[in-house]
Amino acid sequence: MPLPSGGTWPPQHLNPIYQHYSVLDAWYRGDPDRLADLYGDPAAHGLPANRPSQYRGGILGKAARWFWGEPTPAGQKQAKVHLPAASDLATMGATLLYSEPPTITVENAATQERINDLLPSLQATLLEGAEVGGALGSYYLRSVWDRAVAEKPWISAVHADACVPEWRHGRLYAATFWRIIQQDDTEQLIHLERHEPGYILNGLYRGSPGNLGDQVQLTSRPETKDLPPVIQTKLPRCTAVHVPNMRPQRMWRHYPPGAPLGRSDYDDAIIGLMDKLDETWTSWMRDIRNGLGRIHVPSSYLQSNGPGKGAFFDTNREIYEAMNVLGGDDRMEISISQFAIRVQEHKDTQAELLDAILRASGYSSQSFGLHGEVAQTATEVSAKERRSLTTRGVKGLYTIPELQTMLDMHLQLEVALGFSPDITPERPSIVLADSVVPDMLQLAQTVNFLRQAEAASDETLVRMVHPDWDETEVQAEVERIADARPKPAPDPFALPDEMTGPDEGGDPGAQDGPQTSEGSR
Repeated sequence: MPLPSGGTWPPQHLNPIYQHYSVLDAWYRGDPDRLADLYGDPAAHGLPANRPSQYRGGILGKAARWFWGEPTPAGQKQAKVHLPAASDLATMGATLLYSEPPTITVENAATQERINDLLPSLQATLLEGAEVGGALGSYYLRSVWDRAVAEKPWISAVHADACVPEWRHGRLYAATFWRIIQQDDTEQLIHLERHEPGYILNGLYRGSPGNLGDQVQLTSRPETKDLPPVIQTKLPRCTAVHVPNMRPQRMWRHYPPGAPLGRSDYDDAIIGLMDKLDETWTSWMRDIRNGLGRIHVPSSYLQSNGPGKGAFFDTNREIYEAMNVLGGDDRMEISISQFAIRVQEHKDTQAELLDAILRASGYSSQSFGLHGEVAQTATEVSAKERRSLTTRGVKGLYTIPELQTMLDMHLQLEVALGFSPDITPERPSIVLADSVVPDMLQLAQTVNFLRQAEAASDETLVRMVHPDWDETEVQAEVERIADARPKPAPDPFALPDEMTGPDEGGDPGAQDGPQTSEGSR
């Protein structure tokens, strides 16, 4: 299918999805000004305090009634505070998945060597994709190559709000990635990169915000001058995959353009809780501001700066001369106003809201660092973070098949384009690394108990201690253990072999003890 000839961009039928992306993006970025702008805070636009949208129904009225949609009272500055729980959730989900590199194995030695070369940069790519995917609900992986940058192709991540996907039977059929090269109030340049079975198409468009405009030559901009309009990949499917964060996507179950998309770690219900969390945090900060001690002094204590220049009170002055004032000396006292700061009330409310957010997101409070107790061993960590580890396992179910497909397709592409003619593409086996590192002392005790009980072989114990070793390393370690094991000392009372008769040879049928016969009785 050719590139579009113009029209709105992103396409009109994806407007509800991209509007939802803008909400998720605002919470992920955590910029108070962006949140105020999104929910219509008049302080962000200089609008009057009273807004009719406060009393409307629908989406506009709902947003306006949220804490971030409340108008700032006239005469006051914008003092709302944001607690970055959303970005922390996305970062934690990515760290649980890819804080350690995954184990990727194939049978062909040359192919394995190529995968090992890809792995360091691939881990960083997966960390980025998983974090943004946790925020937006999905991300995409694609193959990229540029000999001016790297000798061989690599895999890059594309955020969900920079892709227009096409689905067949709930699977990605084609994807059009886009980026804004230049934009101002009236004009913008957009580069489209369409991945479809057998081809990659490139196009440059000059239009206005929201409108794709007319297609122009790729050579007109330095960012696209080296890109060919058409690249033949020689593969039966597009060179990109869609990686969902979680499924199902509750908002788009009956909306075909969005049904196959992934679910964010903080969809609408959780965003409402995060809005209340920001309200609690702002109230706490307001208590701190109001709790500042203030001194009230009689006007007679103020020293004038001259006509029209105001007056001031010297807080370091110790002696004041006697003054004759109406009402007597009792009217000359200095008073202090000191309001209470409700620390415990705000702290308890904030903790309950964070617990509710984490439960709804599928994470444990221990992962978020809400509790003071410290787990000492990996077993204790696993017990306290069971909910987080379960969520990590579910995310892995959606991630591993797509990553396997991407690597297989990427290797095929390298062979088809002549980058790696000596490898044999195959679908790899992928195991995500354990995010909880075993406690070595506890692991050593377990291995020792198994050895004493003779319940496991040397090879099994070596694999327990070194799960990341390959077969060659494991066998070499087993041989070293066998060579280092002390040999049993000879029995000093044992007879030489030539003096050992049939009975002394240990006939398994022989019976111990004195033998009797019928004649000896």
